Amino acid sequence: MTDTARRVVRTYLVLTVLTTLAASFIWGVNTLFLLDAGLDNTQAFAANAFFTLGMVLFEIPTGVVADTRGRRYSFLLGTFSLLASTVGYWVMWATRAPFWGWAIASVLIGLGFTFFSGATEAWLVDALAAAGFTGHLETVFGRAQVATGVAMLGGSVLGGVVAQLTDLGTPYLLRAGLLLVTALVAWRWMHDLGFSPDRTARPMKAVRAVLAGAVDGGLRNRPVRWLMIAAPFTAGTGIYIFYALQPYLLQLWGDPTAFSVAGLAAALVAGSQVVGGLLVAQVRRLFRRRTDALLLGGVLGTGLLVAIGLAGGFWLTLVLVAGWSMLSAMISPLRQSFINGVIPSAQRATVLSFDSLMGSAGGVVVQPVLGRVADVSGYPMSYLVSAGIQAIALPFVLLARREHAPSDPITADGDAA
Repeated sequence: MTDTARRVVRTYLVLTVLTTLAASFIWGVNTLFLLDAGLDNTQAFAANAFFTLGMVLFEIPTGVVADTRGRRYSFLLGTFSLLASTVGYWVMWATRAPFWGWAIASVLIGLGFTFFSGATEAWLVDALAAAGFTGHLETVFGRAQVATGVAMLGGSVLGGVVAQLTDLGTPYLLRAGLLLVTALVAWRWMHDLGFSPDRTARPMKAVRAVLAGAVDGGLRNRPVRWLMIAAPFTAGTGIYIFYALQPYLLQLWGDPTAFSVAGLAAALVAGSQVVGGLLVAQVRRLFRRRTDALLLGGVLGTGLLVAIGLAGGFWLTLVLVAGWSMLSAMISPLRQSFINGVIPSAQRATVLSFDSLMGSAGGVVVQPVLGRVADVSGYPMSYLVSAGIQAIALPFVLLARREHAPSDPITADGDAA
């Protein structure tokens, strides 16, 4: 690996740690925070659905920003947008705002995250290509999973402990402070390499050109299309599974005020991601194709969700959740490498944003539905329904496998970015 490639990877990992650490301060207590503000389960997950609706609405526009104005420009916009909307969320809690206020605040938080979603990964892949990187993308994405897990481990535990010692609003203020630090780091070290945005082009013409290329590289690109269609059923349920875990584990624990337990539960997921990320290099050697791994991972993941719904005990549920999280961490880098291997550089951020949009669109529908199931029939039933929804993705992964995409075979050589 060249020195430039090492700097790119190092910057990517530092930004991953900072953004995840900032976000994870609330991951262990977010659902409890919403319930403490006076919302019921249906309203709480509807608020989360408005967050994902914000991601649906803004994914493509912010992806176009990254492809026309630059990936660092998009990342910085995301940092400041998320900082402002996080403070707004805290204000909503402090004033016990009505539900429509939570809906607006959640949409704005979604806007902040969309500036990150396609831009950061696109920046990494293009910068590595420009730096002469000849290694495996799964290795870098796996290290990012480890970094994400470590940051989530620290942030979620600290967020839970801080909430226990102070109140449920303080972790949101800590998140805002860390986002300011993240912006300063990105301004200093994140520079566009291997990609030159055309800032002289007329805005609407540039937008139309990028969107047209994104459609060709995304929906008209058959291998990518099938995985995009599968995304609403996997990512959509994944959001609910994580956030419903907080009140469900407190219910199993028997103390609805044990916020530190909720933080530790999120930390368990983070630790499982660390282990899964470390195993990515070994996992890729077990398969001839990336889609083979995605298919097996989908089957096992569905089975684990069924087991979580049937477990009924605190410690067994923790073990099953750890297995589900570890499996997701091992499979995700393979999916990222598959998609990045068959999309063009010029529209990379927009295509990746559209892929994220598809997952978010699933969350808009799935979260309030599953929240309602939890209200009516309990959390275990909501996990069983989640398993059924996630299983719908499997035929689409099989269709992607049948396309014989050039990025599907796993070889000993490095990946072309």
